[in-house]
Amino acid sequence: MAEIFPLSEGIFTVGHNKEFVPFNETRDELNDRPTGSLLVEVQPFLVVTGKDLIVFDTGLGYKNKDGVLQLHQNIIDAGFEPAAITKVLQSHLHKDHAGGMVFTDEQGRLHTTFPNADYYLYRPEVDFALSKGAPSFIVEDIEPILHTGQVKWLDGEDGLIDGYIKFMHSGGHSPEHIVYLINDGGDLVFYGGDEAPQLKQLKMKYVAKYDFDGKKSMHLRQQYAEKGREEQWQFLFYHDVKTPVARL
Repeated sequence: MAEIFPLSEGIFTVGHNKEFVPFNETRDELNDRPTGSLLVEVQPFLVVTGKDLIVFDTGLGYKNKDGVLQLHQNIIDAGFEPAAITKVLQSHLHKDHAGGMVFTDEQGRLHTTFPNADYYLYRPEVDFALSKGAPSFIVEDIEPILHTGQVKWLDGEDGLIDGYIKFMHSGGHSPEHIVYLINDGGDLVFYGGDEAPQLKQLKMKYVAKYDFDGKKSMHLRQQYAEKGREEQWQFLFYHDVKTPVARL
């Protein structure tokens, strides 16, 4: 049975400028933020299976007040060591999902966040991200990992990783977005990245302006919800402030 640990970096608002600004629910007011700002969690996940310690997306790459990478601290708090992570699975490379693939220490030296992990990257997404650049993609967060020897390239419309993790090109939120379904023989765990980022989005039908193809994303969410309900998937919700993991 898979164990799931949300690895929250915190709650943020994000507006049309695509800047993520920390939000304190007890002190801040959403109405004080620029018009159109969305309230979101930024929440990678650790999924522990019988074969692997898997991180789904790597967040913004923020550090805590002690200068420790928040992603590292969260994993330690969950009872694991960052060096024990075996796989990093990226849904896409927007800066709030890929900012923690690498980090710099106090001396300014660059390190791979998970030195013993394989980073699974969808080749078309890397090509798109490097050509597109800011503000959605931070090239400086992406390029270093490509030269480490830790990248496992994903290609095609779908495929299987180690015989039990399926990836599928979805292309709704961004043109080369992918989603994942773990089948470890006991649980089905689905990670939909920004095409299934919040529980409420699987329960209502609407077109989101921030998606590359809003109508496609809407239909994908319907498909994920229907299939997930039928097969009792555990959904991982990257941007859900209140419900990080749920079955429908």
